[in-house]
Amino acid sequence: MKNRKTLNHIALALALIFHTCGIIGILFTSYKDWIIQNTPLHLLIMSALLIITHPSKNKNFYLFLLLTVVGGFCIEAIGVNTQTIFGKYEYGNVLGIKILNVPLIIGFNWFIIIYCTGMITQAYENYMLKKIQEQGLNLNTKMQMLSFLVDAAFLSVFFDWLMEPIAVKLGYWKWQNGDIPVYNYISWMIISTMLLWVFRKLNYNKRNVFSVHLLIIQLLFFLVLRTFL
Repeated sequence: MKNRKTLNHIALALALIFHTCGIIGILFTSYKDWIIQNTPLHLLIMSALLIITHPSKNKNFYLFLLLTVVGGFCIEAIGVNTQTIFGKYEYGNVLGIKILNVPLIIGFNWFIIIYCTGMITQAYENYMLKKIQEQGLNLNTKMQMLSFLVDAAFLSVFFDWLMEPIAVKLGYWKWQNGDIPVYNYISWMIISTMLLWVFRKLNYNKRNVFSVHLLIIQLLFFLVLRTFL
């Protein structure tokens, strides 16, 4: 337990350092382009920290990781090449090597978002269920699943809404005519719900304190950039 707390503290410190340096570098220094070009490395490091800090890893956890990374990439490949799922958009060269016009790293971005939103929603649900049970009430499993999916999917869509304008400004991707279509967020809601269903159904440990911290850090990161960039 002590080693796990130490590991979580190290991961939290690294996440804070990386994101704080990113904000300072992008907003106040001449290293902005260098920092942006290293986004793929940043995403890999954050993904690695989530994997390392995940307790009691089993085959179902790795299955979720694989399905989210590969599934996220495939969805993006279909979206970019058909222009039908999210809208008319294309990726720039900032996110590194591309296959089928999609950066390979984008699957890990999906993993980070789905994993973190799933974990923080699960933590909140566990807290609320405990309060409900203390009052002598019960919530059936179907309602628990529905509540989880709605809350987590809305949180993932909010994350995307906060991130979108910054991603465009940093050159990650661009939309035709510069307009982000509403059905981009509708598609995000549908796709994230499906991936979150997988998150929920697979049997593995659903508690990772660092994932909650990372989501909050990333939300603050994009909020600061959206305000001042």
